[in-house]
Amino acid sequence: MARYTGPKSKIARRFREPIFGPDKALDRKNYGPGMHGASKRRGKQSEYAVQLMEKQKVKYTYGVLERQFENLFHRASAKEGVTGENLLKFLEARLDNAVYRLGIAPSRSGARQLVGHKHITVNGGVVNIASYHVKAGDVIAVREKSKSMEAITNSVAGHRVNKYSWLSWDPATLSGTFLNYPNRDEIPENIKENLIVELYSK
Repeated sequence: MARYTGPKSKIARRFREPIFGPDKALDRKNYGPGMHGASKRRGKQSEYAVQLMEKQKVKYTYGVLERQFENLFHRASAKEGVTGENLLKFLEARLDNAVYRLGIAPSRSGARQLVGHKHITVNGGVVNIASYHVKAGDVIAVREKSKSMEAITNSVAGHRVNKYSWLSWDPATLSGTFLNYPNRDEIPENIKENLIVELYSK
């Protein structure tokens, strides 16, 4: 899957969830896209289709490509613990996701853009790789010359302090620390990771 740049409401309606954030179109039309709308009869999905749909939802949610996702899954399965939970922890540890969770950007796609344009530092050094894996104790900050950017100041202004327990935030320095991997029950996304594990186990 190439990086998706099309209409996000259409994808959100496919999964019937606001995976890209609040969506008025989804509120108005909480059913799949298509010319027949809500009246279209949809047959019962196969087990494989349900599992595949869950994987696609996670990829769209976190903005991860197919090969990246597969590599993350293999890392998660090799790590001690529950594979599905490990997968979500690795996704949460991506730099673009951490930037989004800290409130530096209002969306994950916005966070990817900030990282790619070298507005973000990790432990004092500029990192422009969105998939960079942050570790416990890493300090993620806005680059000094980027602190006055309107997109960043507007996003930070609406940031709620300590919204996520695995991150700390210092509004004075526009920096945050990745404290540890989150527990599964702390991750708010509606994801059935067991379906993804079942899909890859076939």
